[in-house]
Amino acid sequence: MSGHHAPSAERPVSALDEFDDVAETSQAAAENASPDGGYGWVCVAACFTINCFTWGTVSAYGIYLSHYLADNIFPEASTWDYAFVGGFNFSIAMLVAPFVTVLCRKFGVHAIMCCGLLIQLCGFISASFATRIWHFHIAQGVLIGCGIGFLYIPCLPVLSQWFDKRRSLANGISAAGSGVGGAAFAWGTEAIIQRLNIGWALRITGIVAFTANLIATVFIRDRNKAIRPSQLGFDTKLLRRFEVMLLLAWVFISMLGYIVLLFSLSDFALSIGLSRPQATDMIGLLNVGTAVGRPIIGIFSDRWSRMDTAGVLTLLCGVSCFVFWIPVTSYGLTAFFVLLCGAIVGVFWMTIGPLCVEVAGIKNLQSLLSLSWAAVIIPVTVSEGIALRLRRPGSSREYLYTQIFAGLSYTVASGFMFQLRRLKRRKMQNLPA
Repeated sequence: MSGHHAPSAERPVSALDEFDDVAETSQAAAENASPDGGYGWVCVAACFTINCFTWGTVSAYGIYLSHYLADNIFPEASTWDYAFVGGFNFSIAMLVAPFVTVLCRKFGVHAIMCCGLLIQLCGFISASFATRIWHFHIAQGVLIGCGIGFLYIPCLPVLSQWFDKRRSLANGISAAGSGVGGAAFAWGTEAIIQRLNIGWALRITGIVAFTANLIATVFIRDRNKAIRPSQLGFDTKLLRRFEVMLLLAWVFISMLGYIVLLFSLSDFALSIGLSRPQATDMIGLLNVGTAVGRPIIGIFSDRWSRMDTAGVLTLLCGVSCFVFWIPVTSYGLTAFFVLLCGAIVGVFWMTIGPLCVEVAGIKNLQSLLSLSWAAVIIPVTVSEGIALRLRRPGSSREYLYTQIFAGLSYTVASGFMFQLRRLKRRKMQNLPA
């Protein structure tokens, strides 16, 4: 009897198990699906604010740099010393990225971002009391850079978790925050320096940034529980993939040109005979171009191809250095170049999240981002130092070699992105129908 009933008793259990597996798979797929809106737009606003009060404050370093170079604030300092301060903001933020990724996995994004709030504030306040150049290296360079890393790295993958079809648009709006903040802090910093001094400019910037970033941190929300990303500090297996290496080559070389354009334009304006207020305008207009251009580029990127967009804009930035920047000698032409350049110069920051998803998938997003941050460290550290060394003081075209260096960096980088695009298209064509 028992032998007769055993098979019939097992059949319903197997069917139920199959049903449960299908239900669990469907539920997992529903959880992983990007909402493409909803609370994601709140996260866009929060990430916009983070960009505004992290990279936006860094974008104003060109104002500080022009004062440091012109006023000889620290007699023992060389041009390399001043260049390294701005470079450290980027390189230290990228250097801590793998550690921040691991810490986020253990403690969550909010705890890590709160640490970033305090570190960034300490950097600005301590920099305002610096009396030696190495004080600036630690405070305005290392501490502020570390604070930015603890604030920016946790929130960057968030938008790609909330959006799919509108992913580039969301990242473009978020990245525009650095332009809005850069413009505000450029003109604001110069005004404070003229009325008070550099110390108070640093203190006021630190307090304002702390307050705004605190509000943004409260509202940021990730979807790690639904997506379960790997969140590895370094996933070296990704380096075995040729398309990953092409992406990292694009990152490395394009960032050499990016830092030059971000930090050199104010001093370049002074070198062609513009006044200090006009030189300040160049930094402000660069960031206005960034604020306007990035959301528009995000729309085109979603509708067209993200790799095509990144490749074309990288090439356009390189060509514009040769066609528009080198011949410029007046305020009007400089302003035109700066606005055009501002819209496209930071194509890396706007597209790196969506590009990482296309190259490695959403689950490997944070791991590939960590590798991207590592690829940024060297170029952002040395680029402005190279740019200042390439200057020819006393020459009628002091920045000629610097301009060529920036243009070549973007032009060569675009070649790697176009090769990545070609490789991905070939793979797509070879997929079975």
